[in-house]
Amino acid sequence: MIKVKVSLRPIVSKINLPTVLKTTILPGDSIERLFIATQVGEIFYIGNGVIRTFLDIRPRVIKLGASSGGYDERGLLGLAFHPQFYNNGLFYLHYSVAGTQGPGALPVPFKPNPCDPRTLNLRWINRETQYDHIDTVEEWILQSNGQTQKRRTLLNLRRPFLNHNGVNSLNFSPETGKLVLTTGDGGSGYDPFNLSQDDMEIAGKIIEIDVVKNTFIDNPPVVTRLNELPALIQETLTVIAKGVRNIPGISFQRFYNQYIKYVGNVGQDLVESIFSFVHYKPIPVTQLIQAFLMKSEPDQEGFINFGWRGWEGAFPASIIRDCSANPTLDEKTIAYYNEAIKTSVRRLQPLTSYFHKDPRPDKFGGTALTGVQPYMGNGIPDLTGSVVFTDLARREESGLPVRGVLACTRVRSDCKLNDFSVIETDYNFGSQSAYYVSLGTNLDQTRLYLGVYGSMRVSEFNQGTVFEIVP
Repeated sequence: MIKVKVSLRPIVSKINLPTVLKTTILPGDSIERLFIATQVGEIFYIGNGVIRTFLDIRPRVIKLGASSGGYDERGLLGLAFHPQFYNNGLFYLHYSVAGTQGPGALPVPFKPNPCDPRTLNLRWINRETQYDHIDTVEEWILQSNGQTQKRRTLLNLRRPFLNHNGVNSLNFSPETGKLVLTTGDGGSGYDPFNLSQDDMEIAGKIIEIDVVKNTFIDNPPVVTRLNELPALIQETLTVIAKGVRNIPGISFQRFYNQYIKYVGNVGQDLVESIFSFVHYKPIPVTQLIQAFLMKSEPDQEGFINFGWRGWEGAFPASIIRDCSANPTLDEKTIAYYNEAIKTSVRRLQPLTSYFHKDPRPDKFGGTALTGVQPYMGNGIPDLTGSVVFTDLARREESGLPVRGVLACTRVRSDCKLNDFSVIETDYNFGSQSAYYVSLGTNLDQTRLYLGVYGSMRVSEFNQGTVFEIVP
């Protein structure tokens, strides 16, 4: 693949960790504005070169970093503007709710042991007391007087652990006009309860919400499973995909009269993967529940399955044991052999993957996928039509400042696994760490925005910069 070089142009700096970057046109305005949501609960927009506050929900968001040494994956994770936002002022938020901290679903860190069946068949019990926090998905409105107000709650979700809640988790589908929620598998590691493959679990799924249907339920119950939802809410939901580990959103690329969908699945210890698909068959939640009650298998022909927890991208999910004599020879054991077999045919193959360890000189060792966006602009000709993705932090020799990675790939006409290229950037971060935490685009996907943070700890404030990726 060709080598691509870009520059990074700073737009705003000294902000909190930016989780969502996207643009829209405000009612009565004529210019597309860049909106930035931060993990702690702020939403800013850039107007005439000035950063302005759109909404501040910090009092509503769970206190971050207190129980995890400053690192956290909760907070304000999703922001989406209604396709008719210019006319109706509606927008949607996904965040972790203040005051809902629980003890977590397991008392100790989890790792499967293929020699011990008990570790392969854990169940999440006592869910009302053994959980980490509650996430909520809400509908808000920008009123004609310029004030923002919450209108209703769409979902309240109980989560087992603090991690794998998704990020950039709300987007509208240009195909269906529905709100798409991407949820991680619930956290810990290795999906201890196999929530991602269970059709009734909300965790580990991509779900469409028909926001046109008003359920008139002001405060829905807190749930973890689809069959716990009131019938009126069940009727608004369809499931697009399962087998998700953790996911930095879904993006749509127009291709003639249809859309290519791109989804990144964050890996465990081995590999990060980007998937693409055009045709899919979503399953209404009412059908899934009917099959569950009848103890039958729902028709899943055309239903998307990314394969987790049996598969990590194109590889059976593995436990890696250090080989002290030679790190390049680390032992890899299949974590869930039976589940790898069960999902081997049904799962979707990745578009591309990159590894946590990669000896090839033109590649890199990755940490965690943090964004996937198609680029349809002409400003960077070598990237036109490409899928651009970001990794949190390149695995480098110790002592060097942390740097994230930009890379790109393309969809192959034969739909087979494709290679990727590292995108070179010429920005000088100096001795400062630079974690690449988010990737965004404008409405017609002709501009790309990169969120960078100077620390892994969300509790270390004001270390964020948002850049535009330019030639």
